[in-house]
Amino acid sequence: MADDTRPANKPRLELLLEGGLFHARWLMAPFYVGLVVALGGLLFVFARKLLFALPTIGGMSAEEAILLVLSLIDLSLAGNLLLIVIFSGYENFVSKIDTANHEDRPSWIGTVDFSGLKMKLIASIVAISAISLLKAFMQLSEGEGVSERSLLWLVVIHITFVVSGVLLALMDWLAARADHH
Repeated sequence: MADDTRPANKPRLELLLEGGLFHARWLMAPFYVGLVVALGGLLFVFARKLLFALPTIGGMSAEEAILLVLSLIDLSLAGNLLLIVIFSGYENFVSKIDTANHEDRPSWIGTVDFSGLKMKLIASIVAISAISLLKAFMQLSEGEGVSERSLLWLVVIHITFVVSGVLLALMDWLAARADHH
């Protein structure tokens, strides 16, 4: 059966090359499966942290409880970040996820393009960085040994992430404005 959609003037070798390149996107699928395994590892760390902390909750100070909660939130945000990368990356670069309109399908799947993915990633990274910085401040207020050097680096890294996020947003905004002209 002849391929009626093939342009008449394209050489067969070029079509084969382009088909091979198009199908090469499936080489990314194992990366996303690996990220699912990493998500399982993150769940294990989360569960271990929670289970080891439960017996000691009664003796925790408010600050220790807040530090525990911040650690759990930090792990949760990292898990959310992984899900965003898995779903958006797979849909943008490999294939559409067919969930047959499942009622639990997140509304953002299929709507996050590469630009949106970048913004979600940087927002998650900034939130994770902010929680790490807050944990360090909490430890400092508890009298725990947080070196000035470590604190300085946490602040510098956090500011770098925030500035990077603002610059990425600015670049996307400028690109969107340029597309309209």
